[in-house]
Amino acid sequence: MVKTLPLTSRSLPIALLRAREKVMGPIRGVLSDVGVTEQQWRVLRVLQEEGAQEPTQIAERACLLLPSLTRILKKLEDKKLIIRRADTQDRRRQIVEITNDGLQIIHTNLQEMLQLAEHTRALMGAERHELLLNLLGELHEIED
Repeated sequence: MVKTLPLTSRSLPIALLRAREKVMGPIRGVLSDVGVTEQQWRVLRVLQEEGAQEPTQIAERACLLLPSLTRILKKLEDKKLIIRRADTQDRRRQIVEITNDGLQIIHTNLQEMLQLAEHTRALMGAERHELLLNLLGELHEIED
């Protein structure tokens, strides 16, 4: 018996990509006006939310590969949105921290980002929105 792939309309990877594009399209517009990429925004948000940390932690929390993060950190540092310093306990380790300018970018765009998030929530309905977040969280936690 020959098995066939599910229709693309029922493919989880494609459905996730379509949903991501639906959510990220308007966000990309805001970020473009600000002059940061969505990856740079994720790094700034992680640092704003969780404080100064090592690049490995940032990569994990911002869903980035470490080599990509290295380039992103360089650009954010050039824009003076982050600073990097040696760890006081272990000089081999690097600590990354958001600057006041980085915090200002988040603060300046907070209302618009909240409106976009609320729009998506309203389109789906609060209950289904929470269910989706819970299901995606569960999917992320599944161990292979």
